This record gives sequence, structure tokens and C-alpha cells, in this order.
Amino acid sequence: MRHSSVRPARAVAGLMAVAALTVGGAAQVSAEAPAPGAVQVDWQQAVQRLRAAAAGDPAALQAIDRLVTAGAVPAAAPAALPAQPFQIPAQSDIGRGDGPGVYGSGIALGYDGFRFGFFGGPGTIAPNQAGARLQVVWINLSNGRSGTEDLVEHNDVPVDTTIRTRALDPGAGMIVAAVYGSLWHRWPVPVSDANPDGYQYQLGTISVPSFGAVYN
Repeated sequence: MRHSSVRPARAVAGLMAVAALTVGGAAQVSAEAPAPGAVQVDWQQAVQRLRAAAAGDPAALQAIDRLVTAGAVPAAAPAALPAQPFQIPAQSDIGRGDGPGVYGSGIALGYDGFRFGFFGGPGTIAPNQAGARLQVVWINLSNGRSGTEDLVEHNDVPVDTTIRTRALDPGAGMIVAAVYGSLWHRWPVPVSDANPDGYQYQLGTISVPSFGAVYN
């Protein structure tokens, strides 16, 4: 099942290179691509803009609130450019397979159009995601476009380590996004009555979203 919504510009206003937010003066965000190197990211402003973009979406709002409550958002921090994965990784109930903790990261992809993706967790991403739902909420700080998307595209081959959204058109500029929800993983085990297809499956539920800033 695919769900997506894109909201037009509003007042709250790949592998591709991921850029950071450059903030100066009265919290203005530059619409120009930053030069390669380390820049300061005003993460507190970024998460508040993202929360405004998520208005009316209870699941997205709850995910962002968990991000803030967990203290995962620094006041300001440098981000290396380019940095393809989101700068703040997700936390989940299964972590990387050895208990709750760091789970994986959102990512910006651009090999066939702009997409959001996610990688991480134990084993590989299961081809059947029934009962799970992984989503991303995003806002382009340069043009005000925003939306939510399901991450549903994945090829069941060893080289495909991500699950992705459809190709999007967020427009040019600075984009902040958070990935939240749940995701099925699997890894090979001996065939048995409990594992007739030779795989063990585990559902990961994100407790603290992966959060990042990218440049399109």
C-alpha cells in the first residue's frame, strides 16, 4: 500500500550530496548551495519548521515530538558536506539486532530522480512489508513545499540495501526530513518448522526518528 501527500508552499516557509542549513541574521535560510566543507546547522530551527509542515498528520507529529523529547536534536552542530546519510540516526526497539538502540539512517538518493530512503537494522530488508509502515515527513525550507511519503520500493537482491520512496519533486533548495515508522528485516537460518522458508523475520519499530538536512 502506498500513501503520499504533497502540500504546496506555505508560510512555514544519491546518491545525491546532502547539504546543511546555513542560518544567519534573523533565522534566514540560504537558498544557495553551500560550498563543500563543514557548515553550521541550526537543528532547532530545522525541527520546528519540520513540525509546522507536519501539522494535521498525528503520526508525523508524534514522531517529531519523540525526536525532541529524546534530546536527539543538538542546538547547533557542524555537518560535513557532502553527507549522504541523515546526520541523526534512528533509534528502535531492536537496534541493529542486539536490543534497543541505534538502528539505521535516512538517506537522500538521486540516481533516477530525488528520493528519500532508509538503510540499517539487522540482516536485510524483507521483501514483504505487510504490517509495517515506514514513512518520511519533509519540508523544503527554500520554497515551502512539504509532504509525507511511504518508503515502499525495494528490490530483493543483495546489492539493494535501502527501501525508498517514489521519485519526488521537492524543488531545489534546502530540505529537512525525518524517517519514522516500522520495517521488517530478515536473515537466513536453517529450514525448520518455525522457519519453513529458511529465514528469520523481525519487525523494527522506530522510537526516535532519523533526522537530517539535504540539498536538492
